[in-house]
Amino acid sequence: MLAKLSTRPSVRRCAVTGALGLAMLGAGLPAATADGPGPGLSRFYDQRIIWSACEGMDVPKDLQCGKVTVPLDYDRPKAGTLDVALARYQATGDSRGSVLLNFGGPGGSGVNELSSGGKDFMHLTNGYDVVTFDPRGVGRSSPVTCGPATLDIMEATDGDKKLTDPKDVLRRLRDAAAECAKHSGPVLPHIGTVNAARDMDVMRRALGDDRLNYLGFSYGTRLGAVYAAQFPDKVGRMVLDGVDTLTEPLTEQGLAGARGQQTALENFLDWCVEDIACPFGQDARAARRQVVQLVASLDSDPVPTGFGEPFSGQDMVGAIGQALYSRELWPTLERALAQLLEDGDTRGLEGFVSGGVTFPVRARDAADAGGGLTDQEDVPMDNLPAALMAINCADDPDRPGADRVAASLGRLRARYEEASPVFGRYRLTQVLMCYGRPKGTDFVRDDVKDLDTAKMLLVGTRGDPATPYRWTVETAERLGPSAVVLDNKGEGHTGYASSECVHRKIDDFLLYGTLPPDGSSCGPEASRTSQDDD
Repeated sequence: MLAKLSTRPSVRRCAVTGALGLAMLGAGLPAATADGPGPGLSRFYDQRIIWSACEGMDVPKDLQCGKVTVPLDYDRPKAGTLDVALARYQATGDSRGSVLLNFGGPGGSGVNELSSGGKDFMHLTNGYDVVTFDPRGVGRSSPVTCGPATLDIMEATDGDKKLTDPKDVLRRLRDAAAECAKHSGPVLPHIGTVNAARDMDVMRRALGDDRLNYLGFSYGTRLGAVYAAQFPDKVGRMVLDGVDTLTEPLTEQGLAGARGQQTALENFLDWCVEDIACPFGQDARAARRQVVQLVASLDSDPVPTGFGEPFSGQDMVGAIGQALYSRELWPTLERALAQLLEDGDTRGLEGFVSGGVTFPVRARDAADAGGGLTDQEDVPMDNLPAALMAINCADDPDRPGADRVAASLGRLRARYEEASPVFGRYRLTQVLMCYGRPKGTDFVRDDVKDLDTAKMLLVGTRGDPATPYRWTVETAERLGPSAVVLDNKGEGHTGYASSECVHRKIDDFLLYGTLPPDGSSCGPEASRTSQDDD
């Protein structure tokens, strides 16, 4: 999904659970040869990973860390390298190889995510080493940063008055883009999904696997699809959960996100008003009006947090948006909103945007031989929003000029606010984020289609607020006969963690190669029980 990035430090540290991102800067796709990795790349494909225990406060003792070295520029493999941080849980018995995970984003650290949430994937260690990574530009893998310009980007688009002067907004965004390039260093022109997918093929070979077994969520589904288009003969058992669009421009993606989250909010409020403790009373229509009024009130008069920073209506929108990713969070969201309304206490809502803070993870010296990885304590505080912007923009080929953007801003704003009176303005900011940056690749939009690969499992959730179910259907049609669709008739973003039925079918495919029939479904679940209605 397209997410408005908060200026709050807690948000800048949180791991993005839902997101959209497309491909890399530059128009060309570095081509691998049919029978090899491509000219000058053998030394990268011949490496092996040195694993050792990870270091860091509260890091699981059985989590191991390592790295692979990849070329900065695949067109010029001698022009420099960067190291990509890896982490794994080893298989508990005989291993058939590795399964590579990407948790979405873009911009979140896979290593941190596996460190904090690895228990959800332990069943896969019955047959695989479970491996993840920090994509280039993210976390410990040459992290990008905009420095002080991150706040400038957010402030340029915050508030009604600023959006009424689009030329000033665009000037500030252009200046901020130049600052991002200055602070991020040489990795920035080579960030994006096309290069990240090429890095995954180096990982596959370094892990000793003939084919890539892969589980990707949200943005990770786009990354998996791009990999499959680049390396169709290297696709093993691939699962894409919370399927991203391959074709829609950022403006339409933002509208889809606004509509999806508005629907999720209304579903939450319908549930809330059935509870006597609901802070908005027992009338759903009145509750919806109260939420809109609360956002406007906090934007006009923010309340102080425990750290002295103002908590605005847009901060509240961001927190609610994170909570709506999972139905299991609804009771906690209800309590957090009650705390805000009754006591002016923002801590409960702040917990949703800071709850993704994960543990520092650092490889020991043996695994870090050769250098290149950034120490966890040196990862810039704004890496998550900086990477999200950089990857989304690197993946998007649309760069309308200033006059066109200025002329269309009012009309766009009306469309977004019609899609969601709560999330509309929050989402609109995304369509402006790429202004002043180089044009992105058109590879995803034009070339990721009609794939000749092994069968892939695509999971779409009917009530997903970030990646609407229609994207699963559209992406499956675009990928071709290789795509097998599983319809999850549930709520929340992605299905693996929320549906036992989906969890089981994905594990059965990854572990045993058992695919559900195309078009089969998992029923909605109550109290974490599953019903199949294949």
